[in-house]
Amino acid sequence: MSKIETLKKTLFFVYNAKSDIWNKYLDIFHKTMSPTTYSCDLCSLTHGNFSEKKVWKDFRENSDHEFVFMYKDEFLGTISSLERKNLIFPIIFQKHGENIDLLFDSEKLSSLNSVEELIESLKKKIS
Repeated sequence: MSKIETLKKTLFFVYNAKSDIWNKYLDIFHKTMSPTTYSCDLCSLTHGNFSEKKVWKDFRENSDHEFVFMYKDEFLGTISSLERKNLIFPIIFQKHGENIDLLFDSEKLSSLNSVEELIESLKKKIS
């Protein structure tokens, strides 16, 4: 097997949420009290009010890909201001070696109706 074939593909999931504890509590409250107005479609698809959905966790744990999850403030700290200009969160992208490909933008994520639909769409994109 060549070196390129052994490189593991990494999927990055960037939530439309901030990482500090105050915002985490606000997110839980918002998801509980008004889920239809919650601003992170990726969070809503993959998590219930308090934990990761079982079907998502099973998919993630049994995938051949590495999964990296970041809050938007963490992600924005890793890229230049020029690269940030047109980003609308949440997003999912894939990194393989030096190549980075956007898999799902916020518009696509908002069109998905269930975690099962997200999983099926991801499988098609990464296979």
